[in-house]
Amino acid sequence: MAEKKHTIISASNGQTTTRRVGVAEAQLSRSTTGLRIGAILLWVAAFVAEFFAVKAILSPVDDPFIPSLSPLVAGIIFLVVDAILVLVGSLLWKKANHIHPASEKKPVLFWLYNNLGVIAVVLAFAPFIIILLSNKKVDKRTKLIGVIVAAVALLATGLGSYDWNPYSQEEQQEMLQLEQATENVYWTKGGSVYHIYEDCQHLDRSDSLFLGTATEAEAAGKQRLCKTCLRRHQTEVEAAQTVNENTLEEVVETVTETAESFSADEVTE
Repeated sequence: MAEKKHTIISASNGQTTTRRVGVAEAQLSRSTTGLRIGAILLWVAAFVAEFFAVKAILSPVDDPFIPSLSPLVAGIIFLVVDAILVLVGSLLWKKANHIHPASEKKPVLFWLYNNLGVIAVVLAFAPFIIILLSNKKVDKRTKLIGVIVAAVALLATGLGSYDWNPYSQEEQQEMLQLEQATENVYWTKGGSVYHIYEDCQHLDRSDSLFLGTATEAEAAGKQRLCKTCLRRHQTEVEAAQTVNENTLEEVVETVTETAESFSADEVTE
């Protein structure tokens, strides 16, 4: 396949640059305590909003708890607040995971870390749905609308909270080694990743590329290295290792054959 030509724009001075600073090293030094505490506090606040949503929708029309709103409207408002809080909390948790991820060597912990946001979403809406469906005092219209709103909120926030590209400590270490082995990275105006190969398939439709350091790519909003580039680099490293191993075997065989030849000559003599 012919190599696609790009217009390369230096992020620093408009010209080609070969300077590179590792982004993974910077990530390793950053603390995620604030992000995780913020996520947990937002989730707790979401559960409180869910409690008030249940209280509101089960309240009588003349209840002073909601003096100017119908129980259904008040319940929906609290559900909206619930959805915003739980989603923002999950996004903070995902951001923390991408800075300090869990190890794939601990599969249970790795799964829990990457799905805790979805678990929080389920806890933020499932109890409301169960309580509303099981309560016989709520009229059918209120029950139907309340369940639909809660189910839609659960689905929407669940999709937003799910990490479609879970990140691991092993990948982070590979990225660190990769950053130390490469000089330039490429990225486009859109998207959230950067690349180490100009001919990466994901850049085929891009006429203009930015070229700079990983730090400059991060400053431009790029969060991580393209996984296609990462897999290609790993393949090339493995291929190089295989070549080296084969070469070593050939050298050993040559030396052995030479030694055997000398031994045979000595016996002959």
